[in-house]
Amino acid sequence: MSAAAAPALSPPALSVVIPCYNEEACLAELHRRVSAAAQGVAGEDYEIVLVNDGSRDGSWAMMASLADADPRLVAINLSRNHGHQLALTAGLDLCRGERILIIDADLQDPPELLGAMVAEMEAQKADVVYAVRRARAGETAFKLATAKLFYRGLSKLAEIEIPRDTGDFRLMSRRALDALLSLPEQARFIRGMVAWVGFRQVPIVYDRAERHAGQTKYPLSKMVRFALDAVTGFSTAPLRFASHFGLWLVAATVLILIYIAIGFLSGSAIPGWTSLMLVVVILGAVQMFVLGLIGEYLGRLYIEAKRRPLYIVSDIAGHTGAHGRLGHVAHEAEAMAASDTPGGNGSLPIA
Repeated sequence: MSAAAAPALSPPALSVVIPCYNEEACLAELHRRVSAAAQGVAGEDYEIVLVNDGSRDGSWAMMASLADADPRLVAINLSRNHGHQLALTAGLDLCRGERILIIDADLQDPPELLGAMVAEMEAQKADVVYAVRRARAGETAFKLATAKLFYRGLSKLAEIEIPRDTGDFRLMSRRALDALLSLPEQARFIRGMVAWVGFRQVPIVYDRAERHAGQTKYPLSKMVRFALDAVTGFSTAPLRFASHFGLWLVAATVLILIYIAIGFLSGSAIPGWTSLMLVVVILGAVQMFVLGLIGEYLGRLYIEAKRRPLYIVSDIAGHTGAHGRLGHVAHEAEAMAASDTPGGNGSLPIA
């Protein structure tokens, strides 16, 4: 069927958006459990949107195969690895549902909680139901400790209230998602952005399971980068800390100068290299720390100023009538180019 003759698709009642990176071992069970949960609340009126974030295993081939067998599944293949938050953004940008469930592919978050989330959304007349982790099976003591430190530190620093002990696992209304998609920043901390858009948001508590298969996709380096994006995206407290610390150093410097002046006038000996080098090292370390903080914020400004698309889609398997607002979709660009060609009618096969 040509793009020009393709019928308009009505939005489904539910979209389930799942970013995937090297999740070949999870996909079959993920599809089975998510399909069962979606059918339980929406009948056949749902779509599953799998986003392949540059996987190096057979994830994309399996996604395409699942899309061929299931007309309610859409598989989106990004041009490279964009990272979890941008892959999730691509799925949210291209889904069409009136309600949207965000869930990871590792099945640590149970798809079976969907029914309770829908019931809570309707009972509370809420736009967002976010899942709060009561227990986290299979996590190391280091991971639990750093996660606790991160969420509590972020709640102190952020200029908005971001729920503690939550991930991206949540159910959203279409108007909440449209508000989220109006935020174009590159360094995305989606759970914080959802909190920023407001509307009525309510929690639901659950126990997080172990991964169904595979290994975590968030090593320490990515966790640190993720934490920096969260803090710099929702707080200017580090910059204020730098300025306040600078004022305290100025006061300390004045006291040192007074001490030196008194020692000079009284004829007493002034401490030598040890105290001098201590002061130099402390001041140098503080200066580098402050410059690093400023560099983080300047780096964000530099990236944002480029206004690049947030993601690039190379292939889509399955049927979707959605149009990306925040990224570049190759099929759409090709269709526009064909329609602009003299004599062209814009007819291109669609996935």
